[in-house]
Amino acid sequence: MALIHIGLNFPGLKERLDNNLAFIESTLAGTGSDILNLGLIDNPGKAVEAGHTFRRADVDIIFLYVGTYALSATVLPVVQRAKVPVIILNLSPAAAIDYETFNKTGDRNTMTGEWLTYCSACPVPEIANVFKRAGIRFFEVTGMISGDKNSMIEMDEWVNAARVAHTLSHNTLGAMGNYYPGMMDIYTDLTLQAVTFGGHIEILEVDELSALTKTVTDNEIECRLEEFREVFDLRFDDNCIELEKSARTSVALDAMVKKYGLGSLAYYYKGSAGSENQETIASIILGTSLLTARGIPVAGEYEIKNAQAMKIMDSFGAGGSFTEYYAMDYTDDVVLMGHDGPGHIGIADSKTRVRKLDQYHGKASSGLSVEMSVRTGPVTCLSVIEIQGKIKLLVAEGESVPGPILEIGNTNSRYRFAPGARRFVNLWNAEGPAHHCAIGIGHIASKIKKLGDLLGLETIRIC
Repeated sequence: MALIHIGLNFPGLKERLDNNLAFIESTLAGTGSDILNLGLIDNPGKAVEAGHTFRRADVDIIFLYVGTYALSATVLPVVQRAKVPVIILNLSPAAAIDYETFNKTGDRNTMTGEWLTYCSACPVPEIANVFKRAGIRFFEVTGMISGDKNSMIEMDEWVNAARVAHTLSHNTLGAMGNYYPGMMDIYTDLTLQAVTFGGHIEILEVDELSALTKTVTDNEIECRLEEFREVFDLRFDDNCIELEKSARTSVALDAMVKKYGLGSLAYYYKGSAGSENQETIASIILGTSLLTARGIPVAGEYEIKNAQAMKIMDSFGAGGSFTEYYAMDYTDDVVLMGHDGPGHIGIADSKTRVRKLDQYHGKASSGLSVEMSVRTGPVTCLSVIEIQGKIKLLVAEGESVPGPILEIGNTNSRYRFAPGARRFVNLWNAEGPAHHCAIGIGHIASKIKKLGDLLGLETIRIC
């Protein structure tokens, strides 16, 4: 993170502004981010050098603390060269000036210095005007330096959003197999994904994963079986052959992730009945669930857009599990949502159950599948949608609530939304999302909105 402030030279003013800046720096540093503080920038020469410094440091975002009146000419050169979004910190040292004490000061120079300490709001329109004319994206936090919960939350959310944007820009998303035939809503422009979020999309072959399963050792299988027994609630004889196949494929998946440096994955493969590749894919669910819980989210049905949504949610620390509508419960006014395949076991309400299915739901073959519910409490639903050549973010906040679910070996939860189940689905569907989305714990819509702002994406919030 980059941090600068602007000020003028009056007796004691610089020291007070420096103290204010130090407090802001310590606040931002408390988020765990690296801070580059260039201090007072009060002339165009310093501004040009600051711009070069920020550019060399490859900063992700600039926090511009406008401590007092500042000419826009001392600001523009900084951000022009840095070429990153700017958060203007319009922060006063206190809630209000002590008018009585101020007016009794008597010394005009001292009075001017005191006034300028509270003068941060004055140049913000000037700076905003110049930024608009220069095509520079900027956002604003207005409030107080200390004792202002709202301002602290805003700054923290901007830091988090910048961190997630950085993660996405350095992420390698694996795309293994092919689209689920006929699901036209999930087809996406891979170039548009890379242009929008950054990062790299690695096209992977199921053949390679099948080949990697043959290199897995007996010891690796036994270690993975022990992990399965510890992590999952196995609802069958844990000596079954499907569990061993799942362990082998899980180890092979880890090897593929390591080889390509994957940070997320989307996959689907039907294959011919009885083929080696079909057997590999049939045994993939436990391994992909482990990966998802490790911060490498995996989306089934080759839903690349939703792999991005899951990565966003996980990067915010909210989890992010592969989800779609299952059914409507009008009696309890909730929407049942879940999916087959991998689940985010890190946000489950209890130990994730593993069931043996004689036939996968809508998929070829049979094998082991996970069954879990997202823990009860606040949740956020995110969809990365692609409409007419543009990427948008669609978000809603709700609650995961207890109650009966379908015990079918899938992820499955009950969600209640403020508009009610009927109106929620109408509002959500009206935006044209794919039928998949990512569910994460906590209410983080405001953070997602800031991420969209940083990426230049429209963010639509339903509730």
